[in-house]
Order: sequence, then structure tokens, then C-alpha cells
Amino acid sequence: MTTQTNAAALEARQFAIEAARLLADTKCEDVVALDVRGLSQVTSFVVIATGTSDRQMSSVSDDVVELGESTGHPLFRMNRERSSTWTVVDFVDVTIHLFEPNARAFYDLDHLWMDADPVPWKRNGAAPRGGDSG
Repeated sequence: MTTQTNAAALEARQFAIEAARLLADTKCEDVVALDVRGLSQVTSFVVIATGTSDRQMSSVSDDVVELGESTGHPLFRMNRERSSTWTVVDFVDVTIHLFEPNARAFYDLDHLWMDADPVPWKRNGAAPRGGDSG
């Protein structure tokens, strides 16, 4: 791996951490960040979270897009429909999945990526707790 590739991977990892913090800070539940390098051919990091409603998931996905733009990670594409149970926000190196609880259980991406390394993170200004890593 070249130094530039390492730098890009570190930037993507940091963005995944910031996205996980944002999701947790905006009332998403069971937020996990995973390093899928070597396991996925399409992304380096996956962040998975459970939303509380379609309205909240829509608002949070907009917040994540703003975070990406402000940190140099422009949105590649987003799959979001009204009353959606699963929203995908794709920044290429980092892919965010927001689920409603039943859809998360049904699609079980946590199990799909069980071989991935968890990316430690903690909520802004808070000690690690519950599903947060630190």
C-alpha cells in the first residue's frame, strides 16, 4: 500500500467514525462501524444504524450528506424513498445503512459483515456506553 492509499484509508476511517458519532448523536440506535477492506470490492467502511422513524431516518441521512460535504467526502449516491425502511448513503469509501428495526433484523448486514473488524468510536463528549465502542 502506498502512503497516499494509507492516507486515504485513514481519512475514510475518520469519516466513518464521525458519521457513527453523528448517527448516535441524532438518536439512531445500535450504531456500528466496520472496516470491510479486503472483504468488499465496493467500499472500505460500512456504518450501520437503526432509525426511530422514516422521518428521523430522512433527516439523519441529510445530516450525514452535509457532514460528508463539509469533510471532503461528497455524496456518490443515495437510495431513499418516502416511508422507506432502509436508506443507503454512499460516499464510495464509506457506505452508511440506516434501517428501521424490522428491516435491519431481516437484512442482517451485521451478520453479513461478521468477519469485518469493528471500528472503535464513542459518542461526542460522552464515555462509551451500550452499543458504542471506544
